[in-house]
Formats: sequence, C-alpha cells, structure tokens
Amino acid sequence: MPVEGITKTTKSKGVRMIRRHRSHTEGTHTDRPSMSRYRDDVETDGMPSALRDRLYDLFGQIEKEFDTLYTANITLQERVDALNEKIEVSSTSDKQLVDSQDTPDLGSKPKRSASQISQKIKTTYKVSTSKIVSSFRAPTSSFTYVRDYRGHRDGVWEVKVSKSDPHVIGTASADHTARLFSIETGICLLRYTGHQGSVNSIRFHPNKDLVLTGSGDERAHIWSSQVTLPTHGEVVKSHSSGEDDLDGSEKEEMMEDQDQVTDCVTQRSPLMELSGHVGVIIAADWMAEGTQAITASWDRTAILHDTESGEIINTLTGHDQELTEVEAHPSQRMAVTCSKDTTFRLWDFRAPAMLVNVFQGHTQPVTTAVFASNDRVISGSDDRRAKIWDLRNMRSPIATIQCDSAINRLSVCDATQIIAIPQDNRHVKLCDINGNRIGRLPRSSRQGHTRMVTSVSWAGDTSTNLFTCGFDRQVLGWQVWIQPKDKE
Repeated sequence: MPVEGITKTTKSKGVRMIRRHRSHTEGTHTDRPSMSRYRDDVETDGMPSALRDRLYDLFGQIEKEFDTLYTANITLQERVDALNEKIEVSSTSDKQLVDSQDTPDLGSKPKRSASQISQKIKTTYKVSTSKIVSSFRAPTSSFTYVRDYRGHRDGVWEVKVSKSDPHVIGTASADHTARLFSIETGICLLRYTGHQGSVNSIRFHPNKDLVLTGSGDERAHIWSSQVTLPTHGEVVKSHSSGEDDLDGSEKEEMMEDQDQVTDCVTQRSPLMELSGHVGVIIAADWMAEGTQAITASWDRTAILHDTESGEIINTLTGHDQELTEVEAHPSQRMAVTCSKDTTFRLWDFRAPAMLVNVFQGHTQPVTTAVFASNDRVISGSDDRRAKIWDLRNMRSPIATIQCDSAINRLSVCDATQIIAIPQDNRHVKLCDINGNRIGRLPRSSRQGHTRMVTSVSWAGDTSTNLFTCGFDRQVLGWQVWIQPKDKE
C-alpha cells in the first residue's frame, strides 16, 4: 500500500503534470522545465533574464527530485511483484501437495471437530477452484525485442504504422519534428520540421501517401509521406546539431545515438494547414474515406475539416475540460474524443442529424479510446483501468482491465484482437479482447523503456509487429507471437 501511495503522489501529480503540460505545448528538453510558458510563441516579457534562469534551475531541481523518488518507488514495486510471483508459486506447490494426499477411508467415518471439518471444506474448495482456473490457461506467447529507431532529441508522443506498402512507422515528438522510419532497417527515411511546437500525434492516410500531424502550435499539417527505401550502400552517417543545449550525460547519450542516425530527407512545409483551434492540438486523425480530418484540442472542442480545401465543416462541443485524444473509425463515419472530464464521446456522422453518445465509467481523465472489431471500443484512463465497451449496449462496459499505472495511447491488433496497453510505469501490458491477461513486454536495465510509455501500435504481417515509444526518446520494435488456445 505505501508503494502505491508514493506512486500516485510523485508520478501522477508531479512529473506527469509537469511533463504533459510543458512538452505538449513547447517540446523543450525534458530537464529544462518551462511552466512559465504555455506555447512556443509566448515570451516572458518584462521578466529579468537572471530571474527567469533561476526559475528554470529551481523547476529543474524539482523535476529531478520527482524522477529520483519515482525511480526508487518503481524498484520497490518490482520487488513487490517478485514477491507476489513467489507467493503464486508457493500456492501452486501447496495445491499439488493436497492433490497428492491419499483419499481418506470413507467407511471408517472418524469423528472430526468443527474446526477440522471447516478446514477440510476450505481445502477442498481451494483445490476444486484451482482445477477450474487451470482449465482456462492463457495462450502460449513470446515477446522478443527486435530493434530501436533513433533520431529524436526529446520525448516521443506517438508511433503509428502506415497502411500502404512498403510499410513504415511514423513518430511524433516533443522536439518539434515527426519522422518516418524503415521497419526492417531502422533507418530514418524522412524528417518533417514544419511545426513550431511539440508534435503530439501522427496518423497515416487510409489509402494515400499522406500524413496528418497535430501540434502545440495550434495547427494540424498534412504532408507527403513518399519515401524511397535506401539500400545498405546508401546509408551515410550524420551528426545532429544543437548539442550545446544538453548536459554532459545527455551529450554522451546523443553521441551513442549518432552511431545509428543516418541522413534522411527533410520536409519543411505542409501541403495543407488546418487551423481553427485556439489551444494546443493534442491529436488529429483522418476520417474513414480520407477526404476529411478531425482534430482535438485543449480548447475543449473538436473540429471536422475538409482536407482538400482546408475549410471547417463542423465544430464539436460538449466536453467540460481539455480533450486528450481523438480516434476515427477505420471504415465508418464515426469518431471518439477523450477528455480530462473523465468521459469520452462517440460522434456518429452517418445520419443527417449528427448523433452523440457520452460514455461515463472512468473516475479520472480518459487518455485513449480506440475502435475494435465486433462493434467494440476500448478506453483507457489515468484511473489505471482500461474498459471494453459494446457499441450496441453503451450503458456500461462489458469488461474492465485493471492496470498498475496510468494508461496512455493503446492499440488493438486487427488480426489477433490483442490489446497492447502502454503505462506510466514503463510497462506494456497485453490482454485479449475479452480483458484476459496474456502478459507484458520484457523490461530490464538493458531492455525496454526507462520512462513512461506514451504510445503503442501494431503492424501487419511483418517480422516486427509491435512498436512502442516513450518519453525516454526511444522507439522500440518487438516481435509478439501468440498461439491461439485451440492450437495448444
């Protein structure tokens, strides 16, 4: 219990609040707090430079204290998890011991005290229950780390896989850039630098070589994703600029990163700019047919845009607090928006009169909601719960997945219907579409994320089929293999 209390205090109310408030709007480096600014285009007029620098230093010390305390707490949490696993092993051993005992001679019917009878009933109940539970074994699975995708100089907010062939992954970062990487080689193919603030989301067009990004500069950009996959002979190393902004340890990390960063095409301006918001655009997505796009903002509204003309079709209002995410249905004219007001809304544009449904079930900000097959929606929240909803009966969720930490942008695999849930505690949990736990990606001092995992995305039939990104600037590729139960 003390461990969970510390986590809530230090992580959720401290580091999480500072990082999200700062990085979504500014995209500055993680060790330089900038609570005094809301966007990149707002300056601290009238404040002496010495005082401003002193404030930066103080906030830097505060965030480092949060990081230290959070790291210590995570270590304690891992010890607790290890102890729980030992308890489960011990419980299994006890069950086997009970199963191995001889069946008593029912003919003699020896007299037993009330306490003995009670203990016998409890033991029999435990054994029978264990046998029932063991019949619902989780499917065989394996999780293998494949490679990383380097280049970003600040936290990465989202990773997505393109729908067209050849498949590439796109990343959106607080360093004001978006990047496209080759899945098979890890090479950066294209770098987009058109935004003036943190790039908070990236989505690929359903059938064209176009990308949609949303940013803290209150704009959404549409730009071309046409790239040429280089051969091994075309790989040329390059060096990043701007190292003067980093301290010693971070420069060492950047030097290590440079060994795997290659020259790539840089795109500096969009094909189309979508405007209309008066606050940070936290996410943007294509509607099913690709001729429209929907954006979600901290100004508490979502806007439906015409992507060919850039005009505003409709402004969606109703949320009481800032929006945190937007996701469009892959084949129907529907979209969901999430908000800090603890709800998410389903917007149905198929009827002449737009229909709106409000989903209430979480107790803290809803950070993610995605569509799955069989008319289902999976939502995630800072309340450490992911909920599975049926669109045909939206009054209450049909299943709840309990997690260990706040949940970020999750993803559902189209082929296997496996849910990947990224969390603030650096772990990624895997469950089936009914909410049953499958496992979690391996994480250690040498492998996995070192800060909160912000987003995950499944790929199709590729050797690397799951991608994760986090505020540690890492983008990682995994091979996840799960054997169905009927093939055991």
